[in-house]
Amino acid sequence: MPTFAYQAVDAAGRRTKGRLSATTEAAVARELETRGLLALNVSEAADAAAAGSFRFGRRVAVLDFTRAVAALLPAGMPLSRALKAAIATSPEKARPAFDAVRARVERGEELATALSEHPQLFSPLYVGIVRAGERSGSLDQAFARLALHLEREDELRSKLVSMSIYPALLAIVGLASVAVLVLFVLPRFAELLLSSGAELPRTTALVLDIAMTARQQWRFLLLIPLFGILLVAWLRTTASGKRIASEILTHIPIVGHWRRQVLAATFARMTGELLAGGAPLMNALTDARDCMADPVARDETERIRTRVREGGSLNSAISERGLFPAVLAQLVALGEEAGRLSDFLLKSADLLERRTERSVERMVALAEPAMIVLFGGLVALVALALLQAIYGVNASSFR
Repeated sequence: MPTFAYQAVDAAGRRTKGRLSATTEAAVARELETRGLLALNVSEAADAAAAGSFRFGRRVAVLDFTRAVAALLPAGMPLSRALKAAIATSPEKARPAFDAVRARVERGEELATALSEHPQLFSPLYVGIVRAGERSGSLDQAFARLALHLEREDELRSKLVSMSIYPALLAIVGLASVAVLVLFVLPRFAELLLSSGAELPRTTALVLDIAMTARQQWRFLLLIPLFGILLVAWLRTTASGKRIASEILTHIPIVGHWRRQVLAATFARMTGELLAGGAPLMNALTDARDCMADPVARDETERIRTRVREGGSLNSAISERGLFPAVLAQLVALGEEAGRLSDFLLKSADLLERRTERSVERMVALAEPAMIVLFGGLVALVALALLQAIYGVNASSFR
């Protein structure tokens, strides 16, 4: 017997949701009626489970799905048929989630609402742009912009992965080499050098102390990566952890600058798309706030929305706190003066995204020589310390 996920409302107007096992959706609705509930939405829970289990290749699947819909809608194909055709070209693992979206659309739900039920596949920005397209009647253009945006993201990600392979290999080999030196080679030299009775140079003594301590406390050292994994899991899965991680990322040098640019680009693109779709500024800011996944950016968008509602201009509200780069406020001011706010918001989003891409590419390119210098310096330090000790022992033996 299949399991169905439901959303219902009671006589007092309170919403509730849960799961029931039944033969059909109608049977679930009848069961809810016996409990005094009115079914608002009933769907097979297996769809959501399948979407949740789809992990590898989901970005490519979403990109191909978006490309297909973007190509079919301008040809005059109805949305339901366009979704069905796009699903037919999708990977087998992705189809249950896409089918669930199509089924909701055929029941009369908005596409953006159906997409929001699968956050593991469709980001808040994706859902927000689709919602803007639905409200403005330009869903085909919204999917075209989404396809272009996802293609740029995929191209940048592929480029960064290719550029990161060699630095990553250098890091792994370098760490392994240093670990072998510290845990196995140096302790053997320590026994030999200490048994000679000669006074060791300070550098050699320091390196040997570190090596002996690491060898004695290796069980404790293994707990460090385990603690790191648990910490990352807490930061990514809990509301308080996500907020703390966001605050930390926005204040780290260099990384914080990139992070603020990315958040500003997301805010500008979301607000610009909604304004271009005909939404009033206050409604656009409200929807943009709801579509911001980052808690710090969501709070900042709410603050900007409050200042605009109180009568302030958008550019002054953006520049007050300084979370977003100054260039965003400057371009927004130009857009307000020219009466083309949506155009300038979208242009600022493109500008900030390109700046971030170039900065990240330069940093990844610098990682390779940085790794060579770092691990080469560590090995050279260890070798120098041993040579000083050997020279000291030999010199003392001739006295």
